Amino acid sequence: MISIKRSIDAKFKYGQSHYDFDHGVMFFIAPNQVFGIQKIEEIASSESGWVLMIHPDFLWNTSLAKNISQYEFFGYAVNEALFLSEKEEATLNAIVQNIKQECNANMDKFSQRIIISQLETLLNYSERFYQRQFLTCRVSNHHILDNVEKIIEDYFNCENTFGLPTVQVIAQSMNISPMYLSSLLKSLTGLTTQQHIHEKLIEKAKQKLSTTDMTASEIAFQLGFEHSQSFSKLFRNKTSMSPMEFRTSFN
Repeated sequence: MISIKRSIDAKFKYGQSHYDFDHGVMFFIAPNQVFGIQKIEEIASSESGWVLMIHPDFLWNTSLAKNISQYEFFGYAVNEALFLSEKEEATLNAIVQNIKQECNANMDKFSQRIIISQLETLLNYSERFYQRQFLTCRVSNHHILDNVEKIIEDYFNCENTFGLPTVQVIAQSMNISPMYLSSLLKSLTGLTTQQHIHEKLIEKAKQKLSTTDMTASEIAFQLGFEHSQSFSKLFRNKTSMSPMEFRTSFN
């Protein structure tokens, strides 16, 4: 389901949070996700918007069946709805009108292909507008980046943790979805959340290799690896050296 709602005196629950419908909110729901509307008063006469519902079977044997998973906003949680400018909303409204017109026309062998093409255009514009939202919210996004750095740093500095920090744990601690967090970080830094974890891990490993006499196995265990071989493999992939080769070259 893809939807835009405007000027409705109600709140909608998307995931775990509520949103006002007042400012051209657009949101995307995949099968089995939870959505609900809590009406505050009688719906105002000025309410507007549209809902586009696509049965999954309609996508089979089309390019969108394979590519739908690349649109990560279908997996976004709560506070990641898309807030549109009037110009952006007008662009999307025009595409939806084209889809509506095609659905109401006499169906022929081209109908599905044309509708799928319009859907892909709609999703591609939505992806563009999400990237714009990342950039226009850059100040708050940098705050999120700072929080990510702190969470990862605190994790590696804590002596009572075991195992590597996961993207899910970091995103949950910030009350946003893992996919949204990775998309946001990638737009800011070029790195996903998992890559940020690895960068911090390698930084900590280099620090220990250059300032302590700990073995590679001891460092691996302290950083949360169950097997030292996994640590050595990751370190080599990131630095083109084994941990001991790094220590030797540093010395």
